Order: sequence, then structure tokens, then C-alpha cells
Amino acid sequence: MYRIYIIEDDFTIAALMKRHLEKWGYDIKCSENFNEIIEEFTEFDPHIVLVDIMLPFFNGFHWCSEIRRISEVPVVFISSASDNMNIVMAMNMGGDDFIVKPVDLNVMTAKVQAMLRRTYDMGGRIPVLEHNGAVLNLNNTTLVYNGQTIELTKNDFRILQTLMENKGKVVSRETLMNRLWQTDCYVEENTLTVNVTRLRKKLEFAGLKNFIKTITGTGYIIE
Repeated sequence: MYRIYIIEDDFTIAALMKRHLEKWGYDIKCSENFNEIIEEFTEFDPHIVLVDIMLPFFNGFHWCSEIRRISEVPVVFISSASDNMNIVMAMNMGGDDFIVKPVDLNVMTAKVQAMLRRTYDMGGRIPVLEHNGAVLNLNNTTLVYNGQTIELTKNDFRILQTLMENKGKVVSRETLMNRLWQTDCYVEENTLTVNVTRLRKKLEFAGLKNFIKTITGTGYIIE
């Protein structure tokens, strides 16, 4: 079942869109907190996003740009501001299509179906892992948090990927060492501690304090 995320602050319009698309068998989520769009996006993991331009706090252009930092998911703008400048702006910010308000629900559905066919019949999606607003992109090995991109070393990425794939579970030091150094050569155990400490400092500098917790004598955990 395809998932569609609707970012629309007119709740009457959002509800109409939701009911109509659900009739076609889609799983729909409407935005609830317009300050936490990226958190809702990563949690719901939609196949397509429908976004209004005029929104509380930040406009649709901003959120499209933020989504583009972590995903290539199709983004369709929906707005009554249908002059050429807004349409050009929407496309330049990473949008894939534009629907004019008042929304014709049948036209909207046809455009959504066409976009889903073009996108998912021809390939997969960019995989990400998310926890507490931090998004790890598995394709380009970067971490995005609060709109900033955190560059990771190869070992940084492998540590975060392993811990985020097992969030809520303790990952042993042995497991991490095997993930980082898949070799018959001996690697000092202290080397892992050095790598984790360096990664923690990088995360804390970006605002992610206590993201990785140590379980003394066992390993590490992301809760």
C-alpha cells in the first residue's frame, strides 16, 4: 500500500483529500505539527508528499528543500498561488508537480497515480534510518539533523548504521568491531572506544547530546 503524506493547514481541505485518496486504497497521513514536518515525514516514510505553499512557521518551499536533503520522494505542491513565479519556484526547490486550488480531487488522484507509477515502477527509494529527528542516509552516508548535514567518516557511518538498525537494543562491542574491521588482523579494543568518542563529539557539536549511550562492560545503545 502506498503511503501519502499531506502537508495542508486547511484541515477541511486536508480531510477531503484524505477521504478521497483512501477510497483508492492509499494510506494517508495529514500533518499535525507544522513545526515538526521532518520528524513526521521520517516516521511515516511516505511514497509521495502533497504540500501547500502557505503554511504556519515555514512555507512549503522550505519543507520541500528540507525533504530533499534526505529523500528523493516525489513532492507535489498544492496552492491557490498558481502564478508562473510560484510554479517555477516550486520546481526549482525540488518539487515534481503542481496542483492548483481549488483542488479537483479527480485531477489530484490522476496526478498522484501517474507520479507513483513513474517513480516506483522504475526503481526503489533512497533508504534512510531515523531517530529523534536525526536522519541517516544510507546512500550518501550523511547524517541530517535540524537542517544541517553532518559529514561522517566510514567508521562513523558504520557505527551509526549498526546502532540505529538496532535502536532500543544493546549492541555489543564485539559486534561493532566486526562491523568496522572485517579482517583477520588483530585490532585493539581501545580503537573502538576512540572511534565512538570521536563520533560522540561530532554529534554533540551538532546538538545531538547523549545520542549514543554506553552500557558498561557490554556495548552501546541508541534508545
